[in-house]
Amino acid sequence: MLNLFDVNGLVFFDEKFIRMRHFLGDHFYKEIQDILIRMNSAWRFVQIEAPLLMPRELVNQNYTNEDIFVQGFSNGETPLVLRPETTPGSYRYASHVMKNHSGIKPPFVVWQIGKSFRREQDQVSKNMRLKEFYQQEFQCIYTQDSANDYYENILPLVEGMFREAMPLQTRLIPSDRLPAYSLKTMDVEVWNGDKWMEICSISKRIDFPHKAQFQGKSGIIEKDVFVLEVAIGLDRCVYNFFKKQDALDNGPVDE
Repeated sequence: MLNLFDVNGLVFFDEKFIRMRHFLGDHFYKEIQDILIRMNSAWRFVQIEAPLLMPRELVNQNYTNEDIFVQGFSNGETPLVLRPETTPGSYRYASHVMKNHSGIKPPFVVWQIGKSFRREQDQVSKNMRLKEFYQQEFQCIYTQDSANDYYENILPLVEGMFREAMPLQTRLIPSDRLPAYSLKTMDVEVWNGDKWMEICSISKRIDFPHKAQFQGKSGIIEKDVFVLEVAIGLDRCVYNFFKKQDALDNGPVDE
């Protein structure tokens, strides 16, 4: 990982780093799939790639123009930005399949791996505050009347997934920022010898814009949905994986 442009937060990755990113991304997909299907065999998984450019109006309102990279545009053109997160694309695709593909109903997952872009504050490289980075996000959609509390049940299993794959000491902590769209958000952090670093955020979201529709005996039944979001910082995972010896040599200070 090299900063050859001499611009903070823009780095080059070598082949070894890229191979590990691909390996971990595939591993995390298979593990999340296994975890959810063991809870309920009805879960279906849909992988997509959404555009890196997206309409400005679809960006979460918490992001201002100071946080994101805005594309210049002429009169009559749709204002576009480099996406700060993959969620809007996954949501749009999930809405599409729910409305146009009767065979896909909750519970199902729309997931993707791709780049996101944020105007992060300049920091030293070891903090991994990159302006361009890979995310792996799972948007797991299920009805609110489900008897299975997927959010609470998945938390220790996802933490265990990282602890086994990295392998590093992990901890689950409440997020220091609870977005308005989330009932609960917990972060997975790993100890890398320098610091505890967040690598994953797990949220119970209530902002999916559509209800699920099912055919009942007397007509269409609509149900509200929750979204279990598992958002993984893949570049951070790879960075910490290669620091595992430092983590062994320099254990965390008791807090």
